[in-house]
Amino acid sequence: MTLLAERRPTRPAHPLRPEYRRGFAPLAGAAVLVTLLVSLAIVAVTWQGGWAETRDRAHFGAVLLGIPLALAAGCWQGGREHRRGTGELLRTSVRGSLSRFLAAALPVAAWVVAGHLAAAGLALLATWYCATGDSPYLVVPLTDAVLLGCAALAGHVVGRVVPWRLAAPLLAIGGYVVLGVLSYDHRGALSHLSPLLDSWPEEVQVWWRPPAMTAWLGGLTLAAVLAHAARRRATALLPLVAATAAAVLLTQTGEGLTRPNPVSLRQVCDTSTTPQICVNARYEKLLPQITDALSGLTGRLEGVRNVPVRFADGRGPQRADEVGLPSVDSLGWSVVRGRLVDPERFAWEAGMALVGRGDCSRTEPEPAATDAAVEHYLAPSPTEAYFDRLDARGDAESRAGLKARQEARARLLAMDEERRREWLSEYFATATGCDASGVPAL
Repeated sequence: MTLLAERRPTRPAHPLRPEYRRGFAPLAGAAVLVTLLVSLAIVAVTWQGGWAETRDRAHFGAVLLGIPLALAAGCWQGGREHRRGTGELLRTSVRGSLSRFLAAALPVAAWVVAGHLAAAGLALLATWYCATGDSPYLVVPLTDAVLLGCAALAGHVVGRVVPWRLAAPLLAIGGYVVLGVLSYDHRGALSHLSPLLDSWPEEVQVWWRPPAMTAWLGGLTLAAVLAHAARRRATALLPLVAATAAAVLLTQTGEGLTRPNPVSLRQVCDTSTTPQICVNARYEKLLPQITDALSGLTGRLEGVRNVPVRFADGRGPQRADEVGLPSVDSLGWSVVRGRLVDPERFAWEAGMALVGRGDCSRTEPEPAATDAAVEHYLAPSPTEAYFDRLDARGDAESRAGLKARQEARARLLAMDEERRREWLSEYFATATGCDASGVPAL
């Protein structure tokens, strides 16, 4: 006799599961993810490798692109009952109006948030492997996720109130315009109510701005939801009061919403070279590459007097014993994905900062040829050979200038090491002045 196994009764699926797994909500999340990833990928070289740059670029896309998309997605979902003609039928349900609202709105909000967090996470991963220093800023994408969820819920309210198919795209366009005006109208106090944080990579927001911004926009959203769907609509006054208090705090604080990043106020130095090499702590991991790029220049200056003590990548005024290091804070130009793009040019710019420390240029033939000889000895220009060829095919004056430069280079290179160090010491004693008479002759 065969024994038939008793089947356990299957647990019924949650009625909201289809909303989360199929339909419009996953498409909305995918649209947010793709849009943000494309906006990040187009300009990847300008942020990849810098944590602050990654933070700002992801935040920019989340606010100016993600929030309008979330508004449109929520609005389209909210208008579903009007399009299907099921509004009267759903109002006969035993569920309350707020429960019905959340059942329809939360799937879209959740998927929109998931799409944004996935894009932000991929951006952080793209910077992690080539980061130049500093550390991730996780509070910003988490705050943006809350704001995108609020935008989806607010859009759902508009979709229920405005039974028009064009309401969703028009709401997205209107949201983009309002965000743009608030974000870039720096003269008005209302600009501080914008979720787009206007800051530099060297700045961070004060610790209480994220919760204040969440209270401001979240309070408005919750007030709108309660005023539309709650049984007791007077409860909408509580979040409205909280939003008003947060708005007053943001507008009254004004420019004080950001402060200098403590990391950007610190320098990391390699003291084994002459001059020493110091970079901003935000680019600490670039220091070995920079030291290697300048190794030829610093090696030739070993034992030479009257040179600056250090190359400084500072953000404040330089001291008398410092000279500026070529810029590394414009990602996508000198630094791409954590690597120096052109070490040879970087070394030449550093050498030019040493030679041209004065506020004037020496145009007299002999001092100009001497400066060019020192530049050639320390770190030749990557375009030096090209311009030499142009001068060789030029007029008599160009050919004479080329001959003077070549002779000056040859005389400097022909010196023995000790004599050259003494001569360079005398030369750098005059490097900060414009008086050509003090320049030692070659």
